[in-house]
Amino acid sequence: MEVHHEYADQAAAYALGALTPAERADFEAHLANCALCAAEVRSFAPVVGDLGMTNPAAVPSPAVRDRLLSAIRTGSRAAAPLAVAPAASSQRTGERAGTSGAMSGVGPYALAASMVLAVALGGYAAQLRGRITTLEARLRDTVLRAETNERLVADARRSALESQRTVLVLAAPDLARIDLAGQPAAPQASARAFWSRSRGLVFTASNLPAPPPGRAYQLWVLTAQPAPISAGMLKLDASGRATEMIDTPQDLPRPVAMAVTLEPEAGVPAPTGDKYLVGLAN
Repeated sequence: MEVHHEYADQAAAYALGALTPAERADFEAHLANCALCAAEVRSFAPVVGDLGMTNPAAVPSPAVRDRLLSAIRTGSRAAAPLAVAPAASSQRTGERAGTSGAMSGVGPYALAASMVLAVALGGYAAQLRGRITTLEARLRDTVLRAETNERLVADARRSALESQRTVLVLAAPDLARIDLAGQPAAPQASARAFWSRSRGLVFTASNLPAPPPGRAYQLWVLTAQPAPISAGMLKLDASGRATEMIDTPQDLPRPVAMAVTLEPEAGVPAPTGDKYLVGLAN
């Protein structure tokens, strides 16, 4: 399988007509299947056209071509002086003059080729860097949008499920309601509980003060049994509100009262802190 970089340094020489017939045929076969090399050759067309209008056509000797390709491969911005084999007519003139008649070469031609390559490669590299930066930015934005959408979908599903469960509890035929009032620790607080043996407990509270670090509010269910039963920890929002959907055991005795106390944030098996909310069953 052909590798692009093996031909990348021949684009300029091809555009300038500096390849041998065999190299030209090989490069044209590669060119038919390589969009990158085709683009590079097209990028040289305007400059090569301008060179054709300002300089007479010339076919470099093998020595000139080899040194030109060497300069291109090393990325030189200024070509070294190139020696060109004298033409037959110049040799005859030199022989008549009794000298070797060696010409000084095609410096302007090699310099122009190097400049064309440098400008083209620099512009192409800048375009690639710009495209990569743009693609990376678009990828980051797409990932962020996808993550945001996933969170929104998850939140919407959770809210829909909680709403559905709340409606089921409120519509239960065995529904019991308990109103809780604020205690001296939080006289402005209030809460309401809706309990169904078959469908669970919906609890809402408001105006609870923010708990201190390491502490949290714990909900208790009081029944005919002497020991209160923990219904779980409450999570407050910034306004002091809490809304919880709590699954309760099917064998839970009918509540006679509920209470909220301030406890260690991990919860405790029995109440130890101050009471913030208390309410009796209707």
